[in-house]
Amino acid sequence: MDLLTQLTAIYHQSFPADQSPLLICSPGRVNLIGEHTDYNEGFVLPAAIDKAIYLAISPRTDNRIHAVAHDLGKSRDVSLSELTPTHSWLDYLLGVVAQLRLAGHTVGGFNCVFTGTIPIGSGLSSSAALENAVGFALNELFNLGIDRMTLLRMSQRAENEFVGAKVGIMDMFASMMGKANHVIKLDCRSLQYEYAPLSTEAIRIVLCDSQVKHSLVTSEYNTRRAECEAGVRFLKTFYPDIHSLRDVTMDMLDKHLRDADALIYKRCSYVVQENARVVDAVRALEANDLSTFGQLMYGSHAGLSEKYEVSCPELDSLVDIARRQSGVFGARMMGGGFGGCTINLIEAAAVETFAANIRHEYKERTGKDTLIYVCSLQDGTHRMN
Repeated sequence: MDLLTQLTAIYHQSFPADQSPLLICSPGRVNLIGEHTDYNEGFVLPAAIDKAIYLAISPRTDNRIHAVAHDLGKSRDVSLSELTPTHSWLDYLLGVVAQLRLAGHTVGGFNCVFTGTIPIGSGLSSSAALENAVGFALNELFNLGIDRMTLLRMSQRAENEFVGAKVGIMDMFASMMGKANHVIKLDCRSLQYEYAPLSTEAIRIVLCDSQVKHSLVTSEYNTRRAECEAGVRFLKTFYPDIHSLRDVTMDMLDKHLRDADALIYKRCSYVVQENARVVDAVRALEANDLSTFGQLMYGSHAGLSEKYEVSCPELDSLVDIARRQSGVFGARMMGGGFGGCTINLIEAAAVETFAANIRHEYKERTGKDTLIYVCSLQDGTHRMN
């Protein structure tokens, strides 16, 4: 059964009286390098992937939302007048509806079902994909005429303000704006971007799932953001014109912050150095210098583990095992941290051996299994029918 037929069948199991629903695909994302830089107005290098949220939706004649999370086996029925946080999966939908209404758009009731192929808790941004899917679908369903950039900003505000996770713009941007067989060079301050081709003929992007699950809301994600903001506030007493860590140099940190607050210095120095790594990585990619690109990935992981302290023993093990395999250009943890996946850049011919070795050694070291995902790069959020 093809995906369109399968999604339609899932929808009609819940809403058998409805006509053909609108079908939306909203991809997850990988980020080759540039982690925790987005909310510091820095640089990132993400791409949309072929692991996605699939949503089917139709309008209702009343003001109620009936939503079904197929993979969770759960459903909720709420009124449009009850848009308050539920502290559950439903908030990712309600938050987007709330943003649309705050912006003055008329949104009616609807039935929707969503399913997906993004492993939950793996750091592939299933929440951003779902928020984008809902915003994109409602824009289509009610002819709201909203552009993609505005929609993805609404997704971010929904997660910041309604869900309570102070995430940056990258996840929503990559999911909404992705382009098949390309990565996105994104400036998170200006949102200026350009696409860079990444052929997967000779190389593969391989994800290794640590099978350690995390929640950005309950992790130390918000704490890291607050620590970065504290560093900026401190430095502004010496450099009033700076606005974020994007404006900060290592010289500034070494001169004023290193001896004043060792912890905040570690956090801020990671971000400043990671921004520089992204710039260097883009140059390496443009020169097709995958060896240099891979070394920058390893440097990124070391900073995330030792300075930003958002890794975990399982992620560190996966990177260490990858580093010892032939045909691997680079590896690092990806996403918010404390679990999820590592991203690996590997010669195509080496993938099978790599997968077998990493499964075996990871099991020996941690007692856990790892799931392997070989990704292709696909278009951002779009209609399927």
